[in-house]
Amino acid sequence: MATLSYAARDSRTMLRRNLKKALRYPSLTLTVVIMPIAMLLLFNYVFGSALGTGISGMPTGSGDYIDYLAPGIILMAATSGALTTAISVCADKTEGIVNRFRTMPISRASFLTGHVVGSVIQTMASIALVTGVALLMGFRPSATPVEWLAAIGLLALLTLALTWLSAGIGLVAKNVETASNIPMPLTFLPFLGSAIVPTESMPAGLRWFAEYQPFTPIIETLRGLWLGTGIGSSAVIALAWCAGLSLVGYLWARRTFKTGAKR
Repeated sequence: MATLSYAARDSRTMLRRNLKKALRYPSLTLTVVIMPIAMLLLFNYVFGSALGTGISGMPTGSGDYIDYLAPGIILMAATSGALTTAISVCADKTEGIVNRFRTMPISRASFLTGHVVGSVIQTMASIALVTGVALLMGFRPSATPVEWLAAIGLLALLTLALTWLSAGIGLVAKNVETASNIPMPLTFLPFLGSAIVPTESMPAGLRWFAEYQPFTPIIETLRGLWLGTGIGSSAVIALAWCAGLSLVGYLWARRTFKTGAKR
């Protein structure tokens, strides 16, 4: 019991450190937020009319396309948050701070826990900001409070999964530049799903990839919760992907951190 208490205390200390660091240097967080907002503005106001007319059941004009577009771009805010975790973990490693922590009488788990929890908080705040911009642009979800909670919970699970993966990336990256580049495919993978257009409109090969990649069922579940469209088995598949990615990311990051401690 005492061990858990010390680990929780040290994790809180690391969490405060990371949150204070984020407040002191907000440029990275702002950069991550700006990208989804820019995509939201671009696809809605520049391509919205053309893309909206190509979606079955959607009338001409970009005013309704924002309802289709917003869930995918909001999810993109979660994937963009992976960059901050990888960069911050790698920066601590390359600057020697990790080795300094290892010589101190603190819980070994607290370093990664503080980074992961802090990044999840930052990313969820970014998601809230992007959602607010989408609402200002005309996004009109019909979700009940329970459905809103379910959508927020799903985004939190996805954020946690991607954050653990990014922590592992930050530990194996040789420098900050590499750590910032490796997670980039995660940021744009939703575009190869149903974020912008339905998968039915894609060529056969791309359609197969789009339907079976992890972000498409998550986007469809968010769309169903917010707009009342059909969810089907997407919710179960989305939760399975989040759980699987979380487990893989956690085990990888923990093992990499312990391996580094033995060197």
